Amino acid sequence: MANQLDEMTGPVNEEGKDINVIQKQIPVKVGAGSTVFQVILWVLGIIPGLVFLFMKIKAGTYLRQLEQKVQHNASQIDNYLEQRVVILQNCAKLLDKAVELDKTTFTEIARLRSGSQADDSIRNEVSSQLDGISRKINIAFENYPDLKAHQEIADAMQQNSYLQREITAAREVYNDTVLQWNKAIQEWPTKMIVAAKQGYTTRIPFSTSKEIKDQARSVFF
Repeated sequence: MANQLDEMTGPVNEEGKDINVIQKQIPVKVGAGSTVFQVILWVLGIIPGLVFLFMKIKAGTYLRQLEQKVQHNASQIDNYLEQRVVILQNCAKLLDKAVELDKTTFTEIARLRSGSQADDSIRNEVSSQLDGISRKINIAFENYPDLKAHQEIADAMQQNSYLQREITAAREVYNDTVLQWNKAIQEWPTKMIVAAKQGYTTRIPFSTSKEIKDQARSVFF
């Protein structure tokens, strides 16, 4: 039997293919079969019914604990985002003393600092906007080589770079936990039945902004 996938003969997409994170939460649903399954367990005897009941209680506890873990990891991202806002604000102030900086930069930073990251979509948006502000400041920094000798500015830019790496690492941890959640709520019968009853949905992993994707395709050297 021939290989179903043959990398030697194709077909292949010569132009390549970009991928994106789908911003959609899918609710967990179970059919009538799950109800029938539970009824049968009770019909077979009180012991099978009780055993499955305790399994559902355990599954519910697991999902609640996992939900708290997701929130904890999201909070870590928020902490780094808040620190990055402060650092970029300091960078902007220091640069403004030396060069004429786009005034909208200060407005954008002030708005982000006063806002709160309530859910995944807002958190993604804030991170994307911070990337844009960071790019503006970097362009101003690179356009004036003399500024690189300014120790305070150099330190602030280094801190910004460090926080970018920390946010990336925190995103990985968050996405791993989101994957764990999304897999768990689809595990039939116990976790899936409990998730459906509680109205749980899948969670959206962290994704990068279009601006960052476009930059990744740019020529750097």
